Parts: sequence; structure tokens; C-alpha cells
Amino acid sequence: MNLGLLGTALAMGIAALGSAIGIGIAGQASIGAWKKCYMNNKAAPFILTVFAGAPLTQTIYGFLLMQQLKASSADPAFLFGIGIASAVAMAFSAIFQGKAGAAGADALAETGKGFSQYITVVGLCETVALFALVFSMVALS
Repeated sequence: MNLGLLGTALAMGIAALGSAIGIGIAGQASIGAWKKCYMNNKAAPFILTVFAGAPLTQTIYGFLLMQQLKASSADPAFLFGIGIASAVAMAFSAIFQGKAGAAGADALAETGKGFSQYITVVGLCETVALFALVFSMVALS
């Protein structure tokens, strides 16, 4: 078996797994926040979908990394290692982005304030995945 190809496939798969978990966490919180709004006869802010959908981008980063790994002629063990390490970083970024988004959705629905602060924290979580992608691509060149 070619370890490089395995690392290539896992780069996408692990990142997507993290996205799914993060979206599930933030999505559940958004639904709960909407429920609270409805129960209190308040408008349910559609903007909460931003928090729920934010972890999806790590799947895209995993795909981009997968394409770079596939095109690389580097040592298969290196491709395997960088694929796994980067994908795990992306997955954790998505999971914790989902947790931050969940807190943001709850707070925004309750107060109606603070969206820019909450989305900033969500964006900081995103930065970890971007760094993993960019630094991995630099290492491959």
C-alpha cells in the first residue's frame, strides 16, 4: 500500500469529519437558541446559521490539501505524516469552531448583541485550519 495515497485520502476525510462534528455542535445550539426565541415571542435571528455553517470550510481546506498531496512527488511517508497531522489540526479547528459558534449563537439569541465579537472568536478558530493548510502547502513545495 502507498502510504502517500493513504495520507492524501485521510487529509480530506479527517478534515471533513471535524467539519461534521463542528457543524453538529453549532447547529444544535442554533436550533436551541431559535427555540428560546420562539418561546419568548422574540424574532429568531437567521444570522445564527453563520455560526452553524462556519466549520464547513475545513472540509474545503482538506480538499485543497488533498489535491496538493496528490500532485506531490515527495516521500510517501512524508505525505502520510503531513496529511494526517494537518487534517487532525483542521478537524480540531472545526470542532472547537463549532463550540465557539454554539456559545455565540446562544448569546446572540438571548441578548441580540455582540455578533461581531462572537464571529471574531469563531474566525480565530478558523485561523488554525488556515495555518495548517498554508504551512503544509509550503512544506510540500
